[in-house]
Amino acid sequence: MKMIPSVILWGLLPCAVMAQKQQDGLPAPYATKSVKNFSKVVGWEHGQQPVAPKGFTVSLYADGMDNPRWAYVTPNGDVLVAEANTIKNAFMQAGAVILGAAKAENLKKSANRISILRDTTGDGHPDIKEVFLEGLNQPFGMLIMNGYLYVANTDALLRFPYQPGQMKMESEGEKLLDLPAEKRNQHWTRNIITNADSSKIYIAVGSVDNLGDNGKEVNPRRACILEVDPDGKNERVYASGLRNPVGMAWAPGTKTLWAAVNERDELGDNLVPDYLTSVKDGGFYGWPYSYFGQHPDPRIEAPRPDLVKKAIVPDVPLGSHTASLGLAFYTKKAFPAKYQGGAFVAQHGSWNRSELAGYKVVFVPFKNGKPTGKPQDFLTGFETDKEGEVHGRPVGVTVLPDGSMLVTDDVNDKIWQITAAK
Repeated sequence: MKMIPSVILWGLLPCAVMAQKQQDGLPAPYATKSVKNFSKVVGWEHGQQPVAPKGFTVSLYADGMDNPRWAYVTPNGDVLVAEANTIKNAFMQAGAVILGAAKAENLKKSANRISILRDTTGDGHPDIKEVFLEGLNQPFGMLIMNGYLYVANTDALLRFPYQPGQMKMESEGEKLLDLPAEKRNQHWTRNIITNADSSKIYIAVGSVDNLGDNGKEVNPRRACILEVDPDGKNERVYASGLRNPVGMAWAPGTKTLWAAVNERDELGDNLVPDYLTSVKDGGFYGWPYSYFGQHPDPRIEAPRPDLVKKAIVPDVPLGSHTASLGLAFYTKKAFPAKYQGGAFVAQHGSWNRSELAGYKVVFVPFKNGKPTGKPQDFLTGFETDKEGEVHGRPVGVTVLPDGSMLVTDDVNDKIWQITAAK
């Protein structure tokens, strides 16, 4: 008898899918075949670099890093860079070679450290690069507040006493909170951000894998954004159903949190769109039971129509399989007025699409804290003229105090700087 409601519901799903399809223009699942199409990273030759719009200059900010994933600007203007990589054992590395994924990734051992970049000459480029903190476990998010440096390892939130301007962390620090990091830990990054009064910390935690065992026994502390006090206590789920939220930022002039979310794969070329969305306290965004609102995922063996019914439609689609990760709102004045208050999103690039998608940084215009248009290409040139080849893969976006922008390129161990003409 317990099976009857599910059978009835699944019988009605095609009608529900078609109804919403007419509203948002998404194709049906498997409208095209799901394909594995890994790009081949060929690097940057001398003189090659990404391309920004007219009126901007692109330059190499830092080189010789070790999988620079995320960058954070300290109060005195130093740049901390989290250097970490997906951890693959010998079996997983062999699998990556067989599937073709190895050519799209950097398979080096994870550096598990944070480096510091400092500009002592005032020319806008760092002349000092040193190891700031090591012995970590896939560090990603960083945050300085209340006299502490917070670091989000894949499996824990850590806190270290911090003095402005220090060049190396000598303290052992303390673990405030364990974070979920199962043996299968596909989405390992843990980003962190605080609110305006530094009373809370928000932690972005991705799902275990693509579908979380088809919806069975979903870990409530994954595919979500957690909220905790600065001491790691009073944890609660701020928002859920977010397959892999990575970039987080507050829309300028508002109290609204936004996130860049990397959506699911293997439903065809044009499903499911990654997205940029406002994050509502207590909101549910679909994963794994539905996508982009109330589209039920046909692969789920344990459907939850009660959750699908309340799934929130994201604000801005960013293209399917683009691996949209980094997010930064532009709050400075150096860029032209059209960019001020808008959002930049770094797209690491696809592996599950017949034609490559992503591999660029896009700009989403905002006004009064709300998006006003579709994503626009901003930093391109990561794809080569040869089909299937890319120079690099952007991950993080960070705005410097002088108004220039940094973009990390993890597979090439580089950080690019984009500066507006004066």
